[in-house]
Amino acid sequence: MSSDDQQLIADCLAGRTEAFGTLVRRYQDRLFNTVYRLLDHADDAQDAVQEAFLSAYQSLEDFKGDAQFFTWLYRIAINSAISLKRKRKAALSLHAGGDNGTFDPQDASELTQPGRALEQVEQERRIRQALARLSVEHRAVLVLKDMEGQKYEAMAEILHVPVGTIRSRLHRARTELRELLKAEGE
Repeated sequence: MSSDDQQLIADCLAGRTEAFGTLVRRYQDRLFNTVYRLLDHADDAQDAVQEAFLSAYQSLEDFKGDAQFFTWLYRIAINSAISLKRKRKAALSLHAGGDNGTFDPQDASELTQPGRALEQVEQERRIRQALARLSVEHRAVLVLKDMEGQKYEAMAEILHVPVGTIRSRLHRARTELRELLKAEGE
């Protein structure tokens, strides 16, 4: 764990709660991006991240420091997102397509090629729809590994499962995603 994180945690535990605000600002964007990919809805992602920070703050004295603070926080956020997704799965969502069903091209140079930008938007939409059809466990490992670039060991720690389980879930998730995309003509 970075000494800066350790100091902020110590300050927070000593009653200087503004130190936790520094931790929130440091990690909220990374957590939001990951959780958004899991939930595919910005408001739900904000709720899950807020819940994760609240839970982390309330449990801060239980943090042992044997792992990176961000890994511990990441685990809380992923669990919060999975829990929220399971709750939402029971109810029908009228807004299943995300924000507006489109993405802005990430590379400004692609704006000069409207056909390519439209193809990319369509491909991203298909991938998002296929991801949404995966189980929450499969979606979590795909997001953590393929979108966030996490190592197997960190994923195992975050999801509280052995590395072998991570590898098998990732293989099954990729296979299932490939089949879903193939079925849609991709």
